[in-house]
Amino acid sequence: MDLKNEFPHREGLIYLNHAAVGVWPRRTADAVKAFAEENMLQGAADYPRWMGVERQLRKRLAWLLNAPSVDDIALLKNTSEGLSLIAAGLEWQAGDRVVISNQEFPSNRIVWESLAEQGVELVEADLSCPDPEAALLALCDERTRLLSISSVQYASGLRMDLQRLGHDCSARGILFCVDAIQSLGAAAFDAQACRADFVVADAHKWMLGPEGIALFYSTPQARDRLRLQQFGWHMVEHVGDFDRTDWLPAHSARRFEPGSPNTVGIYALNASLSLFEEMGMQAVEQMIMERAAWLIEWVIHQPELELITSAEPERHAGIISFRCRDLDRAGHERLYRSLMDAGVVCACRGGAIRLSPHCYSDVEAFPPVWRRVRASGDL
Repeated sequence: MDLKNEFPHREGLIYLNHAAVGVWPRRTADAVKAFAEENMLQGAADYPRWMGVERQLRKRLAWLLNAPSVDDIALLKNTSEGLSLIAAGLEWQAGDRVVISNQEFPSNRIVWESLAEQGVELVEADLSCPDPEAALLALCDERTRLLSISSVQYASGLRMDLQRLGHDCSARGILFCVDAIQSLGAAAFDAQACRADFVVADAHKWMLGPEGIALFYSTPQARDRLRLQQFGWHMVEHVGDFDRTDWLPAHSARRFEPGSPNTVGIYALNASLSLFEEMGMQAVEQMIMERAAWLIEWVIHQPELELITSAEPERHAGIISFRCRDLDRAGHERLYRSLMDAGVVCACRGGAIRLSPHCYSDVEAFPPVWRRVRASGDL
């Protein structure tokens, strides 16, 4: 596959920010352009074909997750919506406990904090220890209803052992929820092997899709425990039978999709996932890990830098975070802005510079720009 043709960046751009917003492949831009042209010329005259693309997307998402069935996949707007479906859908009792970590993105913290008015206790495990999974599991007791964790932590890049967590939760009757936004599209994922009850993830990061569309995975047993919060024509079992006055929620995860689908988002994400399907997720992950390893090695050999992300291959995916020993938090913000001005698209998270290359990224182009920025004297 010609990745340079799929990602024809403008000259001088070094895009290392897929943990924030990923780049669309050429095929995705072409799919959206063609869909827009079709809408302009004939509207929804070929709507059945649109639904065929939607079915294809569900199949590709099921493949990406190793989900048992496309019935386990719902198409939502974003990760926060998916997590909110779980938090609002479960029947809580005062004294119930939810366990998360102290490194979560706000989406996977605020939603559980909102349950405090129902008497639900939220506890956070400190992951800055030799055994972060043990720290999480140590907080799980007989009152714990759910453990929710990011597969990869957004700032530190710490990769969690999901199988260990999922197997322990399953054995103890605790629901296991995974925010997979920082790993889907970057690393192979197996919802069945890690025994996840719920998996949520936006399309716009490592999956190289658009904002405004996300996947929501649930096992049949888990989704049956969620009270529905939204209703409409699209979430019923007999969808499309508009004359029918009786209704039941769809048996599948489509029950969480109340209204009209985000068709342009579906076309875009389906095109993006075709790239992963053609390459194979094992190959994509290997290429990302090679780039991450190269950057980690580079950071380690810079005396002025401190690596935040673990150098152990099993403990990171595509995120590499590091700090400059001579800069405070404000200094890192200035450094980040200087890097952006120099054409390096990156992020500043947790008082550190965060790089997140994808399978096509030219990471070796980064150090020369870094040296020029650091030598500029503006920091």
